[in-house]
Amino acid sequence: MTKAAVPLLIVLGVLIGLSTHTVVNCGDEDEPDICSAVIGFSPLRGSLIAFAYEGRGRIALRHGDWQRAIADFDEAIHLNPNRASLYRDRAQARRQNGDLELAIEDYDEAIAHDPRHAAPYHQRGLALAATGDLDRAILSYNTAVRLDPSDAQARLDRGLAFLARGQADDARADFEAALALPAGKDGRTRDAARAKLAELASAEPNQAPAPRR
Repeated sequence: MTKAAVPLLIVLGVLIGLSTHTVVNCGDEDEPDICSAVIGFSPLRGSLIAFAYEGRGRIALRHGDWQRAIADFDEAIHLNPNRASLYRDRAQARRQNGDLELAIEDYDEAIAHDPRHAAPYHQRGLALAATGDLDRAILSYNTAVRLDPSDAQARLDRGLAFLARGQADDARADFEAALALPAGKDGRTRDAARAKLAELASAEPNQAPAPRR
């Protein structure tokens, strides 16, 4: 080995280490060009590059660029087809893009790869409800609520599905549960539950006391 080759190997080793770190974390910054540079710089590193596509897809998702997000998640899944989060993220992009049936398929895949998390069940319920399939939506919400009983939004969304199906008592129970749970980062979920309870109360017939004989 020549003396000139030694520093070259050192520099190459540093670049490899830096590239690995950047690949895994490039989606944390709001700079898709970083992910793109990683993809272009390391085209032959197999499934590791899935992290760069995933990162760029998550950036696109945050900015509402659904088509870009879907395309990047497609590449990430092609390179690394066993990560549940990739299917969940692509499902979110597809749902926002109006591709509800494809979104439901991706939620199914995410759940098949990791059935322990409540979020994909909740999100699949939203997609199913949007297609009008309230029965399956409620079943999906049921699992989400069982896995995460403290999620007020899941309770609210299941209540809305019950209400759309004409089950006012079940809807009321979910709205009351959503009000009783912690509000989270903002109070919109509790405000919505409170408004729905007020609607239900106003729709009830006035119960006048029976006249005494």
